[in-house]
Order: sequence, then C-alpha cells, then structure tokens
Amino acid sequence: MSKPDELLVDVAAMVESGQSNQMSLTVVTGGTVITGRLAPEAVWRQRVSEVLTDSKSLSEFSGIFTASAREDGPPTHLHFHVARILQGTVGIPETGGMYRVSIQDVSAWTMGDFSYSDH
Repeated sequence: MSKPDELLVDVAAMVESGQSNQMSLTVVTGGTVITGRLAPEAVWRQRVSEVLTDSKSLSEFSGIFTASAREDGPPTHLHFHVARILQGTVGIPETGGMYRVSIQDVSAWTMGDFSYSDH
C-alpha cells in the first residue's frame, strides 16, 4: 500500500490512546497472514524488553526497546502480541509471538483473529 489505510490508522490510534491489548486483528503483509491482538507500542516494547532481558544470549538488546519513545503523529506500525503467522492449517508459533508491522505495508485486513482446531 503506497498510502496507509486511514481506517487502519484510526484503529491503531484507538489502541494507542486506550492502552488496550484486546483488539483482535488479522492483516496481510507481503503475502503473509498475521493474526492476533494489538497492543499499544509502549506495552509491546516493554514486553519485548522483558523477554530479551530474560535471555542469556540476547539481554544486551533489551535496552533498545525501552530507550525509544514514540514520535508524535499518527501511528505508523501495528504492534501484535499473542500473534501467529498463518501457514496452512497451523499458526506459527503455536503460542503466539510479538510482531511489529508497518501500516503502510498492510495490503488487506479484517477485524478479529483466526484460530484453528483439529475438528
């Protein structure tokens, strides 16, 4: 998408303003489907920092995620947590992951997330 979808920017702005992490969203970016819940950027950064801090080999990277503050203006990225990349009949990772997606790169989206069952 050359120009970000204004409606999607508004959804991201609502998540940012409400500090909510309950908005479920599914996006297509670069031909990949990502589904999960959105989190405010500050919450997402804090959680990534915590995960890195707990890692023996990656802890030195944790400060990068807490040092940067979000710039003024409309959101430019979606911050997913408990998210999965959909591949066939499975979501990767099964337990969900943390993904940052540029709103400008989203080619399609829908409210809600997708989950699979074996039934």
